[in-house]
Amino acid sequence: MPDKIKVLGIVGSLRKNSYNRLLLLNAKSLLPEDATLEIFDRLGEFPLFNQDLENDPPQIVKEFKKKIRESDAILIATPEYNYSIPGVLKNALDWAARPYGDNPFEGKPVAIMSASIGMLGGARAQYHLRQVLVYLNTITINKPEVFVSFAHKKFDEKGNLVDEEAKKYIAELLRNLVNTARLLKHQYGLIRA
Repeated sequence: MPDKIKVLGIVGSLRKNSYNRLLLLNAKSLLPEDATLEIFDRLGEFPLFNQDLENDPPQIVKEFKKKIRESDAILIATPEYNYSIPGVLKNALDWAARPYGDNPFEGKPVAIMSASIGMLGGARAQYHLRQVLVYLNTITINKPEVFVSFAHKKFDEKGNLVDEEAKKYIAELLRNLVNTARLLKHQYGLIRA
């Protein structure tokens, strides 16, 4: 059996009971069997990005970049703040991509999902995040788009996702992410051989 694909989940919210954190927790049970998911939810520990410090970043940034490098794929779950991505997520992405030439996201497959109490489910945040990911030169999984709208109605009191339609789309997104990561890993292995 091939090695398991390592997926790093990034929570774009600091809120303890964030619906996006719950999405990632629920994604663990929807993963293909040949994958694992580790959740990184320490974005609140990052200082604001300061280019003066990019060559010797804080330890939390070094840890984040190491986890990105060690993963085969990335799964980001983010809310939408003011029609865009939360500042804490953008800050972490800015730290990770610096200094120029030291971008651990380069060539990584990345999938996005979002949950919101509103009708659009975080759609505008995802579109802005996709723009950032273009600069980071990721391989963004385009389909299916996962927007969990009216999120306060989609989870039970224990944090379990109870929306079967959402589960179906998340499982499909995860399959596409893992399959892409597996393909890239195989191709990279052929190139290096």
